[in-house]
Amino acid sequence: MTTESVLDHHLDAFTAQDLDECLVDYTDDSVIITNMGTFRGLDEIEELFAGLFEEFSQDGSTIELDRKTVEDEYAYIVWHGATPDNDYEFCTDTFVVEDDVITRQTFAGKIEPKA
Repeated sequence: MTTESVLDHHLDAFTAQDLDECLVDYTDDSVIITNMGTFRGLDEIEELFAGLFEEFSQDGSTIELDRKTVEDEYAYIVWHGATPDNDYEFCTDTFVVEDDVITRQTFAGKIEPKA
């Protein structure tokens, strides 16, 4: 598999809110670093995605990919979206893909709560 194919699988699984398919892209050694904390291993990563899916499954939620760049084992995306609770005005994820899985990921975003 290529970095792009792993990323595309992850994006498709996230868009479908398929938790099991999202977790296929990670291992117990994977780490996701965010402004909300660091998530290590499948159990913590599962909790992170379960919370995101709960929020983005609400009626009226949207998410759009603005940019995707892949360079060797690195992938970078820019996206925006909205839920009834929050505006995700500008968000980025960086992925490191090794041996067909995401070993490291970072997330940063400007997220504004709706009043």
